[in-house]
Amino acid sequence: MSASEVIPASDKPQETFVLNVGPQHPATHGVLRLKMTMDGEYVARAEPVCGYIHRMHEKMGENRTWAQFLPNTGRIDYLAAMAYNHAYVAAVERAAKIEVPPRAEYIRVITSELNRISSHLVWFGAFLLDLGGFTPLLYAFDDREKILDLLEAITGSRLTYCYYRFGGVCNDIDADFIRGVREFVAGMRPRLKMYHTLVTENVILRRRLVGIGYIGREMCRKYGATGPVIRGAGVAYDVRKVEPYSVYRDLNFDIPAFPEGDCMARYRVRMEEIEQSLRIIEQGLDKLPDGPVMGGNVPRVLKPPAGDCCFAVEAARGRFLVRIISDNKEIPYRVRLRTPCFCNLSLFEEASAGMMLPDALALLGSLDLVIPDIDR
Repeated sequence: MSASEVIPASDKPQETFVLNVGPQHPATHGVLRLKMTMDGEYVARAEPVCGYIHRMHEKMGENRTWAQFLPNTGRIDYLAAMAYNHAYVAAVERAAKIEVPPRAEYIRVITSELNRISSHLVWFGAFLLDLGGFTPLLYAFDDREKILDLLEAITGSRLTYCYYRFGGVCNDIDADFIRGVREFVAGMRPRLKMYHTLVTENVILRRRLVGIGYIGREMCRKYGATGPVIRGAGVAYDVRKVEPYSVYRDLNFDIPAFPEGDCMARYRVRMEEIEQSLRIIEQGLDKLPDGPVMGGNVPRVLKPPAGDCCFAVEAARGRFLVRIISDNKEIPYRVRLRTPCFCNLSLFEEASAGMMLPDALALLGSLDLVIPDIDR
């Protein structure tokens, strides 16, 4: 064959194959399927296929009373159910003009931040397990159990909480809970230092994460990514600061953000957020006022005035927004749930193109996906 007859490299047929990761695979952290078109060990295209556990939460919101839908919110992101409870009850309270006592607002913030720490600990342990490290999972779940014991004492649940009520919370906290929370905060800070020594500074972890899985701020804006994903791209966007709700405006805390945009930046954001949540919890306990935990103007039969109302919170994985439309009936006309994980997953196809498969799974783990949050 002469030189003029040589087939250009661009016209040569590519030898690719399709690798299905999931819908039942440990790296997907739920019933998620990744259709990976591979060129050798490199990802040519990664197509997320969701919908395997779609449960029609929004449709259920149109077939239940305002109160009956409340337990659904704890089953959307089951690792951070408190924030989802908070968004829904606050949206209804805004629509129905229900006042919440200050003590109840502080309790909501304290319990939401405890739930945020427990969620980040699950991510920390599972993420390291994805990368081949088993020991950190045991430490993380040991600390998480202490939080679950505290929350179980006041809520009766350990995972899918339904603790908040329209106008407040269902149970007050007692001296035992306050003492237990202070002991946990005091013990968690040395544990964080141990985590950094054991994991963060580990050379193997750093080689797996530093410079891997770049997600820039423009990609975050393009797909609507929020939470640690956008803060790991250097954008200090946090609903607790940008759209302050509850008593967050009265508390002093920082928003961790790192401009590198790699997996390590997202890791560092979440680890720093644990420290900030400890600060918030301490301040909440110090400022906790006396008084009732339920408002006195909550009607027995709830029928918010006709209208459209939204409320957003900063959940463990990003901005969670509830939009409700009322036609002055006992059952909502429409409940719309804007969850963070769907947007965070949407950028995976673009961000993973050209990566090696193990690096793509590290990128996936750094997004901290909860699949029921996507298949709502």
